Amino acid sequence: MTLNQLLDALRLGESQDIEFKAAEGGLPRSLCETVSAFANTDGGTLVLGVAERDGVFAVEGVRKPETLLKAFWDTHNNPQKLNLPVCRESDTTVVTLERHKLLCIHVPRAPRRQRPVFINGNPLLGAYKRNHEGDYRCTEAEVRQMLRDASDEALDQQILEGFGLNDLDEESLAAYRNRFASRDPDHPFLALGNAEFLESIGAFRRDRRAGAEGLTLAGLLMFGRERSLLDALPYYHLDYQEQLSADPDARWTYRLTVDGKWAPNLFNFYYRVFPRLVDGLDVPFRLDSMGTRLEETHVHEALREALVNTLVHADHQSSRAISVIKRPDVFIFANPGRLRIPREQLYQGGITDARNPNLQKLFQLLGLGEKAGSGFQKILRAWHEQHWIQPLVTEDLMLEMTRTSLSVATEVAEITGEVTGEVTGEVSKLILACRGELDRKALQTALGLKSEENFRKLYLVPALAAGLIEMSIPGKPTSRNQKYRLTAKGRTLQNILTSQENA
Repeated sequence: MTLNQLLDALRLGESQDIEFKAAEGGLPRSLCETVSAFANTDGGTLVLGVAERDGVFAVEGVRKPETLLKAFWDTHNNPQKLNLPVCRESDTTVVTLERHKLLCIHVPRAPRRQRPVFINGNPLLGAYKRNHEGDYRCTEAEVRQMLRDASDEALDQQILEGFGLNDLDEESLAAYRNRFASRDPDHPFLALGNAEFLESIGAFRRDRRAGAEGLTLAGLLMFGRERSLLDALPYYHLDYQEQLSADPDARWTYRLTVDGKWAPNLFNFYYRVFPRLVDGLDVPFRLDSMGTRLEETHVHEALREALVNTLVHADHQSSRAISVIKRPDVFIFANPGRLRIPREQLYQGGITDARNPNLQKLFQLLGLGEKAGSGFQKILRAWHEQHWIQPLVTEDLMLEMTRTSLSVATEVAEITGEVTGEVTGEVSKLILACRGELDRKALQTALGLKSEENFRKLYLVPALAAGLIEMSIPGKPTSRNQKYRLTAKGRTLQNILTSQENA
């Protein structure tokens, strides 16, 4: 952390990624809890030598930073205190401020194979997560979700004890075989009976070491009956909504959910939802090399990829639902489970880390979904061709959810900051709060902010610089009658953010 960054943090106070602690008597007792919380959430910086006095942070410094630093490393590297080391030597710095020395410790976000990071040798009682400026102990469900993601064993290959072929929907399996035969009529799997066919595609498995055999989770998810799915996964839920009405009282114009009226497995969900997703797409058709019109465009391919990704990358043992929403201006795909690769790597392509590789294979046998890390590149290509706002992938770190928003709004100057991270959380809050024309005080009140300096520096000035808001009286920022309103670019971003909040 640089001196300027530290000064900014002191002015703004603690946040999702900044924690201040006094350290006059040595390491604070809650230090390991904060390290665990930062590592399990999205990383952050711990600053030792700053005390809070009546809501104001006072710089007190540390007396012997070298001694304190050694004590930190001794604690950090002690498996009885912290189950594994997460910081490197380059993550610690000593900063001098007002003749005081402060110890700054950057805690990186732990990769999935290292989560949960926990204290006192007990993951169920010693794992923490960050929530704004505080740390809280993870629930057992949150810990178990992190443990599932930490394993390299495919989540969907487990054999379900007590489940068999009678738990599969016969019509779904028959329809799958028909589609498979249409795509590859000479495939040798087609000569097999249902039991052998299911084993060949990974829906049924024999564990020779354990001497067990049975239906896999992938098989049940792809072909299962409703009651069987809920017996195996009590929180299993799929939800597709079309919100196409201009009437604010109409929550949806069409909905498909788990309601006892159909076999809600992933195969049926995909083939019921995809035709509705692409229905009414207003995009130019394509021609092949012979000049013949192709029925599908790159946008069709992109929506197919987004839908399949949502189904195969979901943590199906979570208590959260898979949600797909179609609106006039945006498609939203949400699934339980965080990204398993860095977000920037997703945009670059070339790497894949499927949570459910057997499900992925089941879709690929039908020609659906990519495996070589190029699927999201197809989405980016299609949206770029249409000059639509670049697709936005976000993680809800508290709910352990991943959301992909595909806006069909055309913008000459795309909001690239939503991908690069230049549109901060503060600016996003300002954009959501800006309704009509508001003066500075009204905007500040709407955001619940007391400090005018804080509001101007973190909210107002960046939003103006990004072209998201504009002055009602251009060139006169100090005018008593000055108000602020969204630009076209700001309204587009507001629509995206509102869609995400309502998803």
